[in-house]
Amino acid sequence: MELQLALDLVDIPQGIALVKEVEAHIDVVEIGTPIIINEGLHAVKAMKEAFPNLKVLADLKVMDAGGYEVMKASEAGADIVTILAVAEDATIRGAVEEARKQGGKKILVDMIGVKNLEQRAKEVDALGVDYICVHTGYDLQAEGESPFEGLKAVKSVVKHAKTAVAGGIKLSTLPEVIAAQPDLVIVGGGITGEGDKQAIAAQMQQLVKQGA
Repeated sequence: MELQLALDLVDIPQGIALVKEVEAHIDVVEIGTPIIINEGLHAVKAMKEAFPNLKVLADLKVMDAGGYEVMKASEAGADIVTILAVAEDATIRGAVEEARKQGGKKILVDMIGVKNLEQRAKEVDALGVDYICVHTGYDLQAEGESPFEGLKAVKSVVKHAKTAVAGGIKLSTLPEVIAAQPDLVIVGGGITGEGDKQAIAAQMQQLVKQGA
């Protein structure tokens, strides 16, 4: 089980400073969609250069032209690239093929917006993706939704891909997440919004490693 830090509402210097605080306690750093919109793939390159020992995820949420977008993200230094589960199968296949060409890059499929989680999880699992992520988006979090039940549903049908979970996870809710045994736990504001980020990240890392 690994811990991923999601960076969304920062610029490149702020992001690098934040990761420096928690570097020892995370496995993956995510360059969130808002940063990529604001800064471009340069943000991915800057983070990989600053932290070569961390895996860097580019949250592109690819919906079309999967092969091309994975190629560009890989060239910028991304180790993992996200694609939406609601994309066409051909787009997902293209992303997977390009990731393999790029020397073992990984594809994470984001299930945000998917209504029948089990059915689509089975389908994308068969396409050879590396991770399937149950994700309660920001707007639904505001309405009190969480990804925990969805994670259990996806884990019950996935045979090949690893599973990931994201959406409002905090130190207080982390034990519930770990009980569902995802391979990758994605935390944003549960670390970045805290005063002592290093201490929170260290506690989360300890729980994640114990649950692995």
